[in-house]
Amino acid sequence: MTLEERFARIEHVTAGIAEQREKDREEYKALWRDTQRQIDALATTTRDRIAQIADTIAQMAEENRRIAEENRAEHQRLRQSDADLDARVAALVSAIGQFIASQPPRK
Repeated sequence: MTLEERFARIEHVTAGIAEQREKDREEYKALWRDTQRQIDALATTTRDRIAQIADTIAQMAEENRRIAEENRAEHQRLRQSDADLDARVAALVSAIGQFIASQPPRK
């Protein structure tokens, strides 16, 4: 093999390596772009989910506040009802006592 043939062979091999390297570089760029798109899609989905969760938490907090207010109102109503019942029982006991006291003694 002559020196010229060797140089031609080296140039041919070098050109093949450069071509393969260029193909690999393009493939890596395509993979990188695809990965970036997937990361962006995941970030968008995550942001949307976080917003949905925040909305759900806000709705639940409002519902809890409303239920707590209803419970406080119902508790107050029950306390008043118990106080009214206590007053009625006391009045009834007092009336029975007065009735018994007004009766003539039995012989």
